[in-house]
Amino acid sequence: MHCLPNVTAPIVHPPRCNVLHHFEATIVPHIHPSHTMHVYHHLYEHQHYFPHTESAVAQAANRHLYCPGPGPMPFPPFPLR
Repeated sequence: MHCLPNVTAPIVHPPRCNVLHHFEATIVPHIHPSHTMHVYHHLYEHQHYFPHTESAVAQAANRHLYCPGPGPMPFPPFPLR
């Protein structure tokens, strides 16, 4: 006789939320007229960095069972009904 395993209701975890940022470029023309004058420009260069890391975890478990008796039998000595 085979016993069916116990099955519990599923555990539903809350969703993991990832935020995606979307960027678009807008061109803003700057007009610098000159009339016998010197125009000095200073460039501010904004450098944006978006470092991203990932990690992984591997878990393992062990269980030791101490069973009395002569030892495991590979197959039943007679058919089960």
